[in-house]
Amino acid sequence: MNLLAFDTSTEYLSLAIMKGDAYSTFDIHAGQTHSQIILPQIQALLDQAGLQLDDLQGIAFGAGPGSFTGVRIATGVAQGLGLGLQLPVVAISTLLALAQVTGAEKVIACLDARMGEVYHAAYEKIAGQWQTKLEAGVYKPEAVPTIQTAGWIGAGSGWQSYETALSLVYAGQLQATQPTLLPSASAILALAQPIFASGKAKPAHEAMPIYIRNRVALKTLEREQGLRL
Repeated sequence: MNLLAFDTSTEYLSLAIMKGDAYSTFDIHAGQTHSQIILPQIQALLDQAGLQLDDLQGIAFGAGPGSFTGVRIATGVAQGLGLGLQLPVVAISTLLALAQVTGAEKVIACLDARMGEVYHAAYEKIAGQWQTKLEAGVYKPEAVPTIQTAGWIGAGSGWQSYETALSLVYAGQLQATQPTLLPSASAILALAQPIFASGKAKPAHEAMPIYIRNRVALKTLEREQGLRL
């Protein structure tokens, strides 16, 4: 299959294209320029892969949680391209994509959610399939839910920002931490591929973001303090 995947949920823009068995990827620190560069970079990656937009057979995207604006951009691009090209889409959790990036089998995925909180979930790969052990949620780092057993990998920017607090919660249960990891489009593509193959992708108009924080805007004082959602 010829598939396109992208993620804009963090400060990075991550793109991946699968052409048959070949992969092409592009990752760049985009800051707040995702909306300006995502479409030109998708075209550049298609050119690199020797594909046209019309050659695509499906689109996968990082649906969140993550930056509110970034998640909306990814959803909007998936809807726009999917509707225009009449392609099915697959929405992938950024926390699950983060677990996929680690290459491990027991992952506590944490992304910095700003506002002194983390987006958090735990996954275990059993017989080659990811199983959710703790559902995605947003928590203060010291109040994340506990989990049984040991041998877990802590992954993501939440561990970079709040490693001390998180390590106290999971004392004795961590094998290692990988705090610099981020969700990637290649991981999203790997997770989405079997969904496309099984015919379970959805129509583009059903592409929806994953929001697990009720607040979608900051108060004036919070913005003046430089806080971000």
